[in-house]
Amino acid sequence: MSSTDNRNGQGTEGGWGGADGRDDVERTFAAPAPVRGRGFAHTWWGRAWLKALEETALEGEPLKKGRKQARAGAVGAVSVRPGRITAVVQDQDGSAYRSDVLWQPLSDEGWDRFLDMAVDRAGHIAALLDREMPPHLVEDAAAAGVELLPGIGDLEPECGCEAWDHCAHSAALCYQMARLLDQDPFVLLLMRGRGERRLLDELQMRSVARASRAAGAGTDEEAGDTEVPVTETAGVPAVAAFAVRDSLPPLPAPPPLPGEAGQPPALDTGTDPAGEADADALEFLAADAAARALRMLSDALAPGHEHQPLEPELTVRQDAVRLAATTSDTRFLARLATGTGTGTGRERAELDRAVQAWRYGGAAGLAVLEEEWTPEPEALARAEAALHAAWEDDERPRLLPLGGGRWSLAGTPAQLRYAPDGRWWPYRETPDGHWTPAGPPDQDPAAALAEAPAQG
Repeated sequence: MSSTDNRNGQGTEGGWGGADGRDDVERTFAAPAPVRGRGFAHTWWGRAWLKALEETALEGEPLKKGRKQARAGAVGAVSVRPGRITAVVQDQDGSAYRSDVLWQPLSDEGWDRFLDMAVDRAGHIAALLDREMPPHLVEDAAAAGVELLPGIGDLEPECGCEAWDHCAHSAALCYQMARLLDQDPFVLLLMRGRGERRLLDELQMRSVARASRAAGAGTDEEAGDTEVPVTETAGVPAVAAFAVRDSLPPLPAPPPLPGEAGQPPALDTGTDPAGEADADALEFLAADAAARALRMLSDALAPGHEHQPLEPELTVRQDAVRLAATTSDTRFLARLATGTGTGTGRERAELDRAVQAWRYGGAAGLAVLEEEWTPEPEALARAEAALHAAWEDDERPRLLPLGGGRWSLAGTPAQLRYAPDGRWWPYRETPDGHWTPAGPPDQDPAAALAEAPAQG
């Protein structure tokens, strides 16, 4: 689902002008392909949006039709701007209607309170940059008198079909909006009146202003008549350093990325190495190290790399699977299966299953295959709610709970596994009775289950 940002002049079609004459951002999201059996909101704020819709609508039938239309791909490109979302929704007979959903933007005073609250708590800004909206951010905003999420009656429909309440078209638009909110909570804040760039700029300006005031503390006015001696120290205040950052010369361009990893030296000299050294194995490890170095360099040069979390260090057992996923040489595979330490080796078939899990999801995929996990009651409730929302009542398959975050599809060799990160993994049973990964994970259990075979 792609989006484009348009910065239009005031009065231009699709633009929005604030009270001070400045324009904010309008974002347009392309229509997605039809998806069967998919829930519309996985995040708690996306579900809060749908709750406001479902508690506002006076009748349930338009909501049901709207869900089906959204799932069938009947909603066109969605335009989001302060106070309004818009899309064209097509009926089965080919007729199309422009549908809008309105929500009153925050006042300037409300945004001032929100910005002051966010500057006070750096964790809130970090969460938004990670495309998260934690509950405590919404709670702190509410305590400051700012409601970030819609309530009953807040979402007002306007549709070309001239319905006076939420119709199937406005409902389909709202269900589609829930998908957008799942991906990026800044879409919600845009509808409340601030685009991402403007919001971050205002947060930065307030942070700098607050730091400047803090640097000027300790004056006579604050200290009364008592003169406090100032001790001279090396360096400059951080505020002063940041103030000149725009005048510093630019950093040199990063070195060009190599097209491929370097070739390791050839160790086959015709003379047997001393001890038990294996020249072929050393060449294999050297080639792997070069490939990993190239990947690390590529990641480091990618935009936004500084915001990415560090990768956890692999155990010997995990790294053996990672290495096995890079080769088809049976000599190395046999050694990797059995040579990872006393009591930690694998049978060759076990290694093959582990490699398959690694290729689908790295260390997380391997953990789903080999580690036992008992979900806490809260996590189990989220999983069951996701299973309930993933299908319509008349389409829901019969899933049998097995414990440990696992459900089997009755009468088939298919299984779903729920992981601690909230993703669903498809599994299938092989003829020899082992469960093996059947595809990559998905936030939607219906999409994940589609990867597992329904029949043996």
